[in-house]
Formats: sequence, structure tokens, C-alpha cells
Amino acid sequence: MTSADEPIGRRVARWRARRRMTQQMFADRLGRSKSWVDKTERGVRPLDRYPVIQEIARVLRVDPMVLLGEHRPPPAAAGPVDGVDGIRAALARYDDHGATASVAETGRHVAHAWLTYEHGHYAQVVRLLPRLLHAAQGARGQDPGLLVQAYRITSSVLVKLGEADLGWLAADRAVAVAGGDAALAGAATVAVGQALRALGRDRLALVATLAAARRVAPASEAVQGTLLIQAALAAAGCGDAGRSEELVERAARVAARVGDDPHRTGFGSGAVEAARVVAALERGDAGEAVRRHEQAVRREAWRRLPAEYRAAYLVDAARAYLQVGDLCGAARVLVDADAVAPAEVRCRPLARTVVAEVARAHPSPAGVARLATLVGLTR
Repeated sequence: MTSADEPIGRRVARWRARRRMTQQMFADRLGRSKSWVDKTERGVRPLDRYPVIQEIARVLRVDPMVLLGEHRPPPAAAGPVDGVDGIRAALARYDDHGATASVAETGRHVAHAWLTYEHGHYAQVVRLLPRLLHAAQGARGQDPGLLVQAYRITSSVLVKLGEADLGWLAADRAVAVAGGDAALAGAATVAVGQALRALGRDRLALVATLAAARRVAPASEAVQGTLLIQAALAAAGCGDAGRSEELVERAARVAARVGDDPHRTGFGSGAVEAARVVAALERGDAGEAVRRHEQAVRREAWRRLPAEYRAAYLVDAARAYLQVGDLCGAARVLVDADAVAPAEVRCRPLARTVVAEVARAHPSPAGVARLATLVGLTR
């Protein structure tokens, strides 16, 4: 077996041994249990969440790509990472001096950024955000909702690009700006939940989203339903299957009566069905996730979801197929995701991880060799 074919858990074990760490020492530094480390190293527990891989790499003092079996960084075309520094600088700016755009103009720019994000054009969003944040900060006195939306877009795209810590900061800013507006604060807390889950802090995500769902109920059912979905996924990540299923059912009841959604959460019956699949995956039942996925994608509600939402979901579906050993199924949905929103596969570290795992098969399933080249895993 070559180093490229070696399972990621075995590479983690090898590097842990090189660093002279016992499993208990390693677990303590990660804030995990020894059992979690043991199952991860033996391949019993899949290691397919890029932020977790990043944290393991930090503790082991290696590049994450080494753990993924790649010894060179991805080419610049594989992701719009260069623009993150501009967003970081914008988040570090607390004044609104020099912001001259009107509220109406800023509103149009925010709407354009949302559409760009929903179509999965992440490189464009990254370029837009520094100026948009500056303009929205200037309009805060007249319309704080614009700044909340700008922070939500910022958080969402940063989480996509593997910058969940910075994404959490933007989401927290959104909650602070929302103040006592329950619907705005609830929509901002959706971003908080997403960032915390990406950081592996499922318990904190569960507490935050459930509290916000209770507060927002009378103000916006779409936001409430989205918070319940985030809470369900967090509960699944905590291993609480019963609570996760109960929260998804609550979200489904909300979806049955929800109307228009001015907060652009994407909530509806399609989002609930997608959540059932991802929750099953997160609690370790990949077979159930695959079964539900094959039902969900036949429904019209799924096709009405934004392109970004569908492509992100398909990457999760690929993880489920990978866990049940169906490499062709994983390849098929990855190719579908690339057709829906190419940046979701080519720019997201999580998607790179899944593509890398599928591409290691000999021979690679149809379509994946091309994707591996596009994301910089092969030449």
C-alpha cells in the first residue's frame, strides 16, 4: 500500500506516534475522548470533516494535506483563499468612516451578494465582501438589518472555505447587531450554529440554536424551522439520535405551514428532507442516509432549493455513499454537485477531502479523476 492509499486514520496514528504522544495525550490536546481517537485511527469512525482534520493537523504540527495523503498545497485555482485576508481586515474595522453608499444602494448590493452566494459563486462573494461590509457598517444607523445580512453572508462563505473560526466571529457580530429583533437575531444564530458545527462544537451549537428557536417562534416560522434543523444536526453530531429525530419532526411541522421567507434561509420541505439525510449521516447511520437521499432527490421540493444548498447537500450525500462503500454512488453525486455549483466541490476543503477519498480507488470511478485534477489533487 502506498502512502497515498493509506487510510487517513492510519496516517493520524503514524504521526501521533512520531510526536511521541499516547492516545490519551492526543485526546486531551484535541479535547476528545481516548475512545474517539482509537476509533478514528482504526477507521471505525470516519474522519471526513475538514475542520476536524485541520485541528488534528494543528496538534500534530503537520500540514492538513499531509494527513489527506497529498504532499503539496492545492494550486491557487482550487479555492479563493487569497480573498480571506481582505475579509479579515474588513472585520477588524470598527468604524464606518468613508462609507458613502445610500441605504437603498447598499440594500441592492446585499441582495446581489445573496444571489451570488446562493448560486455558489464563492470567489465572487469573497471579492464583494470587504466593500459590502464597509457599506453596511455605514448604513447601520438607518438599517441594521443590512449589516446583519452582510455578516451572515460573510460567515456562511467563510465556513464553506474552511475558515470556521473567522466565520463564527462574523456570525457573532450579526447576533450583536440584531439586538432585540427576534427574527434578525434568529437568522444570525443560524450562522452561529453552522460555524460551531463546522468547528466540531455540536453541543454549543445545539444550545444556541434551540434557545434562538424558542425566542423567534412568533416572529418568523421560516427562521424557527431553520434553527430547528441546525439543532437537529447538532444533536446528531452529539450522538443524541432521539433528540435529533424529534427536532427534525418539529421542523417538518413548521415546514407544512410556512409562508414566504424574507430572511433567505432556504427553509421548506426540501430543506427538512435534506436534514433527515444529513442527520442520519452525522449520527453514524450512513445506510439510512443513502436510503433517504435516494428518496429525497426525486421530490420537486429538493429541486427548488438554491444551487448552493443542493450542491452542499450532495457533498454530504457523497460522504454517506463513501461510508457504505459505494464509491460509484459517491462519485455520481460528486459529479452532480459539480454540475449544480462547481465552486462547492472545487473550493470547499470538505469536498476536497471526499474527492480525495473517492479518487484513491483503483481505477477511479467515472468523473472523479477529472474532479481530482480540477481541485488540484492530481496533475
